[in-house]
Amino acid sequence: MNIYAISDLHLSATADKPMDVFGGNWEGHFEKIKTDWKKKVQPEDIVLISGDISWAMKMSDALVDLRSLAELPGKKVFIRGNHDYWWNGITKLRDSAPDDTFYFLQTDAVRIGEFVIVGSRGWTCPDSADFTEQDEKLYLREGERFRLAFADAARLKQEGDTLIAMIHYPPFNLKKEDTLFTQQFEENGVKKAVFGHIHGAAYFPLKTEKNGVEYLLTSCDKLNFSLVKVY
Repeated sequence: MNIYAISDLHLSATADKPMDVFGGNWEGHFEKIKTDWKKKVQPEDIVLISGDISWAMKMSDALVDLRSLAELPGKKVFIRGNHDYWWNGITKLRDSAPDDTFYFLQTDAVRIGEFVIVGSRGWTCPDSADFTEQDEKLYLREGERFRLAFADAARLKQEGDTLIAMIHYPPFNLKKEDTLFTQQFEENGVKKAVFGHIHGAAYFPLKTEKNGVEYLLTSCDKLNFSLVKVY
């Protein structure tokens, strides 16, 4: 079993949001992703998708985009991104999943093989540019969501299992300062964490090591619209 990751697909089957307005490299981006995906991923493999899945505003429209992923091999694990406005009601979402290869995480975890995966959206971290009082509230709320997710992971985890974290926002700033997210990842024994959100010319390293945890940036344009191997 291999584990791959990609994020920020920004699919738009029912929304008029062509991504090539953000640069010519985005033209036909989903076809590029699908081609690479089919080359790499086997049915028993896992693909982690860390948010900003669809531009849709309603779940019914987002499901059209999700069904376009159903044709692709592997087990797909999703978390919510800041643009996934359609993600409302986790039970309804899970009940509406195109098939049993789709897993949606929200304040909980999933065990697949010898891997336990936790995830939540995260938020802008303190000391980032323009961090506000409202950001502080959302940051603390996301910290609580991860606390709940790790409690569920502890229930699922068996001896020898590997713990992976998914988060949409970068879990720290460019100075790699400690945050609620990095502290929980370290305390709970996360080995690798994947995140997205960063696009275009905005700088963030593709791979960062901090206190024994390896962090991988998986925004699709940063990866030239290909999947990165996590394990």
